[in-house]
Amino acid sequence: MEKVKVGISIGDINGVGLEVILKTVSNEKILNLCTPVIYGSTKVISYHKNIVGIGDFPFKGSRPEDRIHPNKINIINCWNENVNITLGKPSDISGVYALKSLEQATEDLAKGEIDALVTAPIHKKAMEKANFGFTGHTEYLSSKFGKRSLMLMVNDDLRIGVATNHVPLQAVAAGITKETISQKLKTLNQTLKVDFGIERPTIAVLGLNPHAGDNGLIGNEEEKIIRPVIIEAKKKGVLAMGPFPADGFFGSGNYRKFDAILAMYHDQGLVPFKTLSFGEGVNFTAGLTKVRTSPDHGTAYDIAGKNEADPSSFRKALFLAVDIFRNRKAHLDAHANPVKKGAKNIVEESEEDMIDEKSEA
Repeated sequence: MEKVKVGISIGDINGVGLEVILKTVSNEKILNLCTPVIYGSTKVISYHKNIVGIGDFPFKGSRPEDRIHPNKINIINCWNENVNITLGKPSDISGVYALKSLEQATEDLAKGEIDALVTAPIHKKAMEKANFGFTGHTEYLSSKFGKRSLMLMVNDDLRIGVATNHVPLQAVAAGITKETISQKLKTLNQTLKVDFGIERPTIAVLGLNPHAGDNGLIGNEEEKIIRPVIIEAKKKGVLAMGPFPADGFFGSGNYRKFDAILAMYHDQGLVPFKTLSFGEGVNFTAGLTKVRTSPDHGTAYDIAGKNEADPSSFRKALFLAVDIFRNRKAHLDAHANPVKKGAKNIVEESEEDMIDEKSEA
């Protein structure tokens, strides 16, 4: 089997991104699994390599136009100038070079030079100083590879998606519409089938309000919006249930009964996820034409440069990117020739409904 080429954007050079990257790719077994392609600078990477204390490892410095070497850790030099690194502090410089890394990696992903992308953490303030123009990786990559994306947090059998991403809490209710919930639920159902190989996934949908609205006493979004969407989804074969009160759902352990959970907003999903999985979870952007994963932590400025960062989450992000790329390829191969004449190919349906949105972008 041909090794998957995994692109890696280095994130904020003042954070722990390069530390967890180097700790992951320096394991000699990584080259048996995939071909890592790190987008950054050999100078910056050497600086962080000395901090981590890693000895020699097989890397190949290249320019973006050069060929990727399958048995090396490839470092694509996105810039040649010297960079001022100030560990533990956001800066306009760290934002500028995080963006250069991300843009080159994204360009190569779009061209098919790499098969998947793992993004190291960025700092929103530093990216704002660099005129990034997006609230995070998810929104940026959605603009490139399909607007119907879904932020999906993954750790083994625990998968939690969010209907609204990085929006202020006061704006959440306005974002809870039938169209939004329906599309997120559809994307989640398809990604469970295609990317995770679950034939008949079960999905729990959480309510927006305390006690899931308590039959309309504490808000009516559940009765007017969420429940009707679940009923309609069931008619289309989606095994969705709810809306469930979020606190009791997790407190009772009910979350273990489902293949995935759709939360209504960022903290409703990520607080329980990180409580159960912090340091072991992966952020996967479902619904894109390309595969993108990320560790579940941020830049961790407080420990940057101290060689204390745990690479577990980044390592899992890399493994998951490889698995999902292979799952998609296997799914396409398995459904390339539908047996029944006139039957709609599930892969075509996936591409039309959740993946291929280039015409809309």
